[in-house]
This record gives sequence, C-alpha cells and structure tokens, in this order.
Amino acid sequence: MLHPTAIPYLVAFAVSAIAVWLTTPIIRQLGLKAGLVDRPNKRKMHTTPVVRVGGVAIFLGTVIALLLVWSAGWFGILPQTREYEVWGVTIGGAAFFLIGFADDLFNLPPLPRLIAQLAVSAAAWRVGVRIDFISIPFIGIIKFGWFSLPLTMVWLAGMANAINWLDGLDGLAAGVTTIAAAIILITSLFMKQPAAALIAAALAGGCLGFLRYNFKPKSSAEIFMGDGGAYFLGFTLAGVSVIGLVKAVATVALILPYVILAVPIVDATVVILQRIGRGESPMAAGNQHLHHRLVKAGVSKRLTVLFIYALTLWVGSIAMAVSGMPAGGTYAAISTLLMIYACWKVWQRIRIKEVRSPKENS
Repeated sequence: MLHPTAIPYLVAFAVSAIAVWLTTPIIRQLGLKAGLVDRPNKRKMHTTPVVRVGGVAIFLGTVIALLLVWSAGWFGILPQTREYEVWGVTIGGAAFFLIGFADDLFNLPPLPRLIAQLAVSAAAWRVGVRIDFISIPFIGIIKFGWFSLPLTMVWLAGMANAINWLDGLDGLAAGVTTIAAAIILITSLFMKQPAAALIAAALAGGCLGFLRYNFKPKSSAEIFMGDGGAYFLGFTLAGVSVIGLVKAVATVALILPYVILAVPIVDATVVILQRIGRGESPMAAGNQHLHHRLVKAGVSKRLTVLFIYALTLWVGSIAMAVSGMPAGGTYAAISTLLMIYACWKVWQRIRIKEVRSPKENS
C-alpha cells in the first residue's frame, strides 16, 4: 500500500513526465517549422538533421510539476533561508535554460555565454545555494570562507556545461540525469531534505518523459534537448545536490553530490585538462569525451549509452551505501555486478574491432 508521505514525490515525478511526454511532439513540430535543427558534422554523432530545442519541453514539464506541488502546499512551510534556496535553484535553472535556449537560437560566443552562467551562479550563491565547507576523511570539515563564492560558481556553471558536453549520443544526457536525479531524490529523503527531493523528483520525471522521443529502441532520436535543456538539467542537478545533500546535517552527506555526479564531473575534468595541455580553449567543442572514445574503440552507440547508464547507477549506488542508507550495500552490490557485466560487453566489442582491424587493412 502506498504510504501517504510518498504522494507529493510521485505526483511531482508523474506530472513532469506526462507534461514532457505530451508537449515534446508539439515542440518538435514547431522546431521543424522554424528550422531549428541540429545538422550533422564531423564532430557530431548523428547523421540526419534533428530538432534541437527539446529542452523547452523538459523545462516546461518540470516547472509545471513544481508549481503544482507548490500550490498544493507540499513544500510545507519553509524557513526564509530554505525558501530562498529553493527559489535560487528553480529561478537559476530557468535563467540557465534561457542562456542555453538563446545559444540554440543564435549560436552565442563561448565567452559571453560563460560570463552569463557565472553571473547567474553568483546570484544563486547570494540566496543560499552555496558550498561553504567540505568533509575530508581523517581530517574533518574544512570551511571555505570567501572561497565559497568562486567554488560554488565553478560547481554550478561547470555541471551545466558537463551535462551539455555529455549530450553527444541519443538518450545519454537525459538518461544520466534521470538516474542521478532519482538517486539524489532518495538520498535527500534519507537526509530529511524534502524540498530538494521534490525538485529532484520533477527533474527525473521530466527526463524520463523526454527519453520516449530521445532514445528510440530501433531508430535514431526524434528530437534533441539542445543547450537550453542541458544547461537547465546540469544547473538544477548541481543546485539541488547542494541544498539537499551538502546542506544536510550528516557529515557524510558533504561528499555525496561529487560521488553521485562523478561521471559528468570526471569526463568534463579530463577533457578540460587535455585541452589546456594542448593549448586549446577549455570551452571549445571537441570529440574527446568518454562516449566519443568508446564509439571510436568499436563500441556501438547504443551499448555506449547503456554502459554509461550502468556507470552512473554504480557510482550512485556507492553513494547510497556510503550514506548509510538501509539496503545501500545491497544496491551497491547489485549495481557492481551489473557494472561488471557492462564492462565485459564493452571489452568484447573492443576486442572484436581489434581482431577485425588487421584483416581489413591487409
């Protein structure tokens, strides 16, 4: 039997998923009429033009769900500081969406785009969406003081760009966000942070509704989320993890966001360091991300996406186990077995290509 306390989160999830599921075809038709399509090139993985403004549907669905939950009073009576944090995440997410949507429409230069992202991140920090300290094993809690501002700005803007860079294969960014948001939802509830859990539930539902059109079993995607959708997802994931986990009382919660979001964090960090090492702009587009490398190594696009899903689920389950959540160790063990199987499948595909390559070149 459904526990009454679960109803707000299920409603947020379901309303967002249904709203995105219903509005995405409409956005796609409008995008086709306006010519807002992403055309193939040597860096991109798709082969035909695809509408690139699906993020509008994700944004609208998530906002509709959150407004419904707010009007129903399910956010409860929040202290003023907590209310500012919730508004900081939701309004900041809207601002990041608008920055990305403007880029989808007008192809903004990288520097003005980054400056706008950092300005919004600074405003979010001002209202309480901030990383004030971190816990290091055997050392304890380290407070950042004034350094909290640049660190939070890098976290919020960096995660938005990390999710955008991850959006290189059908269903990849939306699927990774669905898994990460679902884990943040569960861990936020465990840490007694219901407001953050409601935002995470709406975000997960919206991404799942979008996957219906973005990750097709036997064909290519009908629509892409574009920069607007990716920036919105990345900022909201980063923001809700701060107010839901970093703000929690439990010391172990301070490391959870960085574990749950390890896949986009590590992927983006490695690529940025490589670009700097080659004397290139860190914001430049490229094809050195994990999904690019796996496809080049001989792994199919679909298996690459499923492998990164498994990787995201694995690190997320480790985060649940670290948090001390009941059955967290069981989830980690099951996801570890799944990860081993996924690694084996990927290794098989790479070995097949290695065997075929000498024969094809001879």
